[in-house]
Amino acid sequence: MFITFEGIDGSGKSTHIRRLSEYLEKCGKKVLQIREPGGTVLSENIRSILLSHDMDINPNAELLLFEAARAQLVADVIIPSINQGLWVIADRFFDSTLAYQGYGRKIDHFVVNRLNAFATSGLIPDLTFYLKIPLEISAQRTGEREKDRMECSGDEFNRLICKGFENIALDNPERVITIDSSESEESTFNNIINEIKKRNLI
Repeated sequence: MFITFEGIDGSGKSTHIRRLSEYLEKCGKKVLQIREPGGTVLSENIRSILLSHDMDINPNAELLLFEAARAQLVADVIIPSINQGLWVIADRFFDSTLAYQGYGRKIDHFVVNRLNAFATSGLIPDLTFYLKIPLEISAQRTGEREKDRMECSGDEFNRLICKGFENIALDNPERVITIDSSESEESTFNNIINEIKKRNLI
């Protein structure tokens, strides 16, 4: 089983990935948590480049770096783990690339989707949770913490990302489940678990 979490910063992805992993392990499942970009030596090194303020990265180069990190992660970690019967839960996957580089950076969506398919060898998540919050709540939750290069791309960039995630959810209703993450942590988590139970996954 392959589950991904998507959403803007401050939406609670890390918190709910951790909580879902703990819940599934109590149900007797073997779980692997991963993040994008990252998860392999190469992918973590690419992550450092992508998030560094010292880098002035062309949007097309940025897209290709994300795809390179993903290709290594899929080949070395995700597919082998799924084949071993693990539940793989990812903090971001190809939907983020369409939202950030396709909508945010305004790169042709056809190009982004083709590269996503190439980097993943056609792998598609079984289920995707889009944790939806308004930009104002995102700003409140992230507060004064130091922001990486991607997070400093500006308000208009973030508005385009939100639009991107909304459209992705509309275009993939069977796979992408929108969860209102502006509610309490407990309420949000209960909604996630209810969606999994509704599909008889546990």
